[in-house]
Order: sequence, then C-alpha cells, then structure tokens
Amino acid sequence: MKKKLEFTGSDTEGGITSGYQMNDGIKLKVPYSFFGSIYDEQEEEALKAVLKQEAQTMGPQVAMFQTEFAEMFEVKNAFATTSCTTAMHVATQVFGIKEGDEVIVTPNTFIATSLVILKEGAKPVYADIDPRTFNIDPNKIEDKITSKTKAIYVVHYAGQMCDMDPIMAIAKKHNLYVMEDCAHAHGAKYKGRPAGSIGDIGCFSFHSLKNMTTLGEGGMITTNNDKFSDMINRMRVMSITHWAPEDTKFEFGGIKMEKKELDYWIPSHFNVIEDSGKWGNNYRMNEAQAVVGRTQLRKLDMMIDKRRENSHYINDGIKGIKGITPVYEDPNCYVSFHLYTLCIEEEELGASRDEFLRVLYQEEGIQGIQHYQPTYHLTGVKEKYDYPDKLCPNAEKFFYARETNLPMNPQLTRENLDDIIAGIKNAAEKVRK
Repeated sequence: MKKKLEFTGSDTEGGITSGYQMNDGIKLKVPYSFFGSIYDEQEEEALKAVLKQEAQTMGPQVAMFQTEFAEMFEVKNAFATTSCTTAMHVATQVFGIKEGDEVIVTPNTFIATSLVILKEGAKPVYADIDPRTFNIDPNKIEDKITSKTKAIYVVHYAGQMCDMDPIMAIAKKHNLYVMEDCAHAHGAKYKGRPAGSIGDIGCFSFHSLKNMTTLGEGGMITTNNDKFSDMINRMRVMSITHWAPEDTKFEFGGIKMEKKELDYWIPSHFNVIEDSGKWGNNYRMNEAQAVVGRTQLRKLDMMIDKRRENSHYINDGIKGIKGITPVYEDPNCYVSFHLYTLCIEEEELGASRDEFLRVLYQEEGIQGIQHYQPTYHLTGVKEKYDYPDKLCPNAEKFFYARETNLPMNPQLTRENLDDIIAGIKNAAEKVRK
C-alpha cells in the first residue's frame, strides 16, 4: 500500500494508443490487452490471397467490405477510411462545420471526437453525462444550444448506445446534424437499430483495441443520406472526381480537344474540386485491411457474444459487493461491451477509487485503465477556449473518483474472469480494513 505507482510509459512508439506496459515489476494475473479481437487462419488465408492481387488499395476488397458492412449495420451507404478519426473529420467537413460554429459533444470520449471539431475551427461545447450509462445525457443538451450550434456529436461509450430518440428529436427541433461516434459500438443496438444507422452519419473504428479490427487501424463511415455520398467519397480521396464535359468539343490550356467515347484520357484521368470551402485528404483504406475486415465481420457476432458472456459473468460474480457498482445495461440497448467499466463508490466502500486500484493492481495483479479524462481538461483544449472547472460534474466525478476499465476481450479465459472477480472481492475487503 505504501508503494508509489509511477507511469513509466509504453514500450511502443504509439504510447497509450498501442499499449499500457508499465515496466514497474508488478506481476500481473490479468493485464489489460490492447488487442480486442480474434485472429486465426481465416485472416492468414485472406491476406495471402490479397498479396496476389494487382490492386493493393481501394480495390475490390474495399468495395466488398463496404457493401457487407452496410448490409450488416442496416445502412444504405458505407465508406472505408484509415481510422475513425479521419472518418469523423470527413463527417465534420460534409456537415460544413467551420470557424465560429459550435458542436455539442460529450466530454467522456477520446480526444479524436473533439479534435475533428477543432481542426475545422469550431468550438466543442460539452454536455454532461448520465451517471449510469456514462453517455451524453439528453437532458443536458438543449440548454447548450445557441444560434452558433450546428451539430450534436454522440459517443456510444463502452458499447452501450446513447438514448437516441430524444437526441434525434432535439436535433430535428433545432435543425442540427447528428454524428454517431461508434468507435466502441460494433454490434450494439438501440431499440433494435444498429449503431451508425440512426444519426445523419456514423463513424466506426477498427483500431486493434476495438470489437473488430483491420490490422490495427481503420475506419468506416455510414449514412442513409444519399446527398452526403458524393462529398464523402471526395473528402476521403483528396477531393478527386471525374471530368464530365457536357460538350463533345472543348478547350483546355489553349488546346482544342474532342471527347470521344473510347478516349478515356481526355481531358485527363481525374479532376479535383472544392466542396464549399472544404478540401479532402488521403484517407483511403488498403486491400489487406479490407480483407481482414471482411473476415472479422463474419466473426463479429461470435466475438460480441463472448464479450457479453464475459461481462455478465463478472457482473454476477461481483454482485452485492458494497461500494462496487457493476455495469448497468439500459433495457433499450443491446450492449456490445467494448469496455467493462467498473465503478467504485467511495462513500460506500470506505476508501477512494485510487486506494482500491492500488490494491487491485499491485497486490491482486489485475490491471485496469482509466478513460476518459474530460476533454476540456486536456491542456491544448483548455487553453484554446478556457473552459471552466466543474463544467460537467458527472463526467469529472466519473473519471477522477469512480471508474476503471477492467480487462475485456473475447480471448479471456474462465480462469482470467475468476481472477478478476477474486481480485475485486479481495481488494474491496482489504481497503475496507
């Protein structure tokens, strides 16, 4: 209990986005894994086949992945990208978000959700979270709306979807766009509707930590709105489009040209346009990622079943421990358990969250990780807009005093789960004494 816990950093260049190794001598029974999926010979065989293709980026595998993803998630359109961050950046550009605009967003999320707003010169406006689901609270949204508000960005934290019906009603009332950050929500549903199918645009992550992955990174944009499709295509591929001259004879650079049906090179192989002041970037997914994504899609239901089984086993195992709150499941939601978020209630436990975690980690060998620090407390964000403290009390108490995320992935064994449950029980008993 006297040992001071110091962060020594990760062994990987990606830091916290790639792992959480501490190198502090603690012997762990269940470390926090940064691989949240299952790979086997199916991915190996699929990758071998792709290596024989001529196209290695944005080819047939990407096209099929998009079609299959759209079908599974019950949307009209799906567009592969390099990450969820780039997917959300495209969405922000498509919405026309610009300098001086405001976007209402949850503070309980990775920096990426706010970063794409900041990149377009707009201001993130933070609405507090529900203390049970840890998602943005619909009752906190409307008071944040001003004449500058252009959109609401929701995050389905931990694989439990937000209360979407009232959020969509507020958006319709005030003529606002809604983006679903679905980075945690593969396999999640709200009243039977899949994540990414309710808002104007949904954005998914295939980072190695997520419920399915495409070789460590990757993303997908979903939408039922056809008017967004052309611009999404351009924004993820450097604003590129095709030349389509209306006349058969025309002039470029002083050179007279004639468009003939078989002259595919006239006037050029591609054109680049500006979309309402927005320019695209190279956010293309490659073929190897896409073929792995297609394989992972076929496993997704199985992997979500394992996450749900594991999480319910932990819930049952720790039920009734005073001061320890298992995961709450909204009856409107089918939760996909990207994270298992345990809450420690200091008043009931008789010890602080941090005291509990020190014992859980150092003595019981169970590694949890804490996220997300309220985004407006991050130095760059706070300095830009000088957000006040206590802006979102529920979010602040959640991060600084209540939560930890236990190891959760489909590869956990029954022994791992039993160790987690025993560790929680033992740690609670020890800190109470």
